[in-house]
Amino acid sequence: MSVTLQPFKTRLSKPGVGAEKSTIAETRADRIFLIGIKVMLWIALIAVLIPLVYVVANSFSSAGAVSAGRVFLWPVEPSLRAYREALSDPQILKGYYNSLIYAIGGTFISVTLTIAIAYPLSRKTFFGRNVIMSLLLFTMLFSGGLIPTYLVVQDLGLLNTRWAMVIPSAIGVWQVIIARTFFRSTIPDDLYEAAVLDGASDLRFLWSIVLPLSKPVIAVIALMYAIFQWNTYFDALIYLKDPGLYPLQIVLRNILILNSTTGAAADISQTLERQQLANVLKYALIVISSLPVLLIYPFIARHFTKGVMVGAVKG
Repeated sequence: MSVTLQPFKTRLSKPGVGAEKSTIAETRADRIFLIGIKVMLWIALIAVLIPLVYVVANSFSSAGAVSAGRVFLWPVEPSLRAYREALSDPQILKGYYNSLIYAIGGTFISVTLTIAIAYPLSRKTFFGRNVIMSLLLFTMLFSGGLIPTYLVVQDLGLLNTRWAMVIPSAIGVWQVIIARTFFRSTIPDDLYEAAVLDGASDLRFLWSIVLPLSKPVIAVIALMYAIFQWNTYFDALIYLKDPGLYPLQIVLRNILILNSTTGAAADISQTLERQQLANVLKYALIVISSLPVLLIYPFIARHFTKGVMVGAVKG
């Protein structure tokens, strides 16, 4: 009695060979699930896009149209007055300059220190790595508080200096965990052993092999630190007293408060005009402060997509 085995429909495709493409039939439940996911993604996109378009439309509209509430998703009586008023203030340019220094310098310092901590913790031969990791995790749950932190910054002589904006918050435990997981799952021990046999030191191995292979995770943690530094507000409010050191966020706060003050107005018409200008000015300032992040993200989106998959199941 002969038994004939039916070949599988799914074939392995080989280079240069026109193999049939393997397909998996979708069930009705799968199609409903995918449709639900797409609907949820479209709803999330609309929920994020509408406020952004609303802010941009208001920033390019006239002060009267904004105050009257006639602007929604398209500029009404297009005007650049809000941007001219905002950019004519030298404090805005100074705040931009300071924020760029804090974002670029702080990101470089934070990424360097994060890699310096995360890479040794990813090596199995590093003595005491579990204890150090436990201490880092402890800081995520408990902290010294605002007053002890302020006293430490004061004793270090960092008050009212640029270092107060980058040193106290230089290392994020969450970023260390992400980098450590990436190093441990991506850099195999065999690669390290081969480099040691070739005479490479730990620093040479880190610089020549680990860092080139770690561009995705470096892009992710750099973006996290850069956004944090760009949006920093509370640290500047606590540690800085010199207006020449204020980041953009503090400058925008001061400008909005000054433009909202009506006690010094000469008459009712000037008070009304000043209040209308303040209404449209806040939208222009939101666009101005968000523009650098929106311009940078497309250039690192490819690496960011890879980096956020750290720790995912690989097939």
